[in-house]
Amino acid sequence: MKRQHSTSLILASAVLGLTVGGPVDVARAQTAPASVDVPAGEVSLGSVELPRRVMANGQTLASGTYDVRVTGDSAAPEAPGQLPVLERWVEFRQGEEVRGREVVSIVPQSEIGDVAKTAPPASGTSRVELLRGDDYLRVWSNQNNTHYIIHLVVG
Repeated sequence: MKRQHSTSLILASAVLGLTVGGPVDVARAQTAPASVDVPAGEVSLGSVELPRRVMANGQTLASGTYDVRVTGDSAAPEAPGQLPVLERWVEFRQGEEVRGREVVSIVPQSEIGDVAKTAPPASGTSRVELLRGDDYLRVWSNQNNTHYIIHLVVG
């Protein structure tokens, strides 16, 4: 009898989950809004000059020039409120060697005004900026009016 009660409770919970927010929320979390056009595979963001040593996902990146490439891998675990397609891994490369990885936030043109207070870099270019008393470094790339923002800790 106890087994039937727990099975009924599980079934009721599943039905409640489906009616309260189930599959619609799951589907919404896996796709970008119609106004967001995010390439599914790798995206080259070009070369950037890091003026200082920074930390990228726990790894030290020395100052210098890096080729930056967005991978097709979504960042995991997913950040609450973020669409997986908008949080991906980016690689900092020198030659064929990956020197470090970090999470990149992908922001559509229609939302960049809500995210950044300064004017974005021109399409096809990147900008590196020191933030908050020189404690953080932001790499901001604009590719076809889709913005890729990477935050790194200086040190």
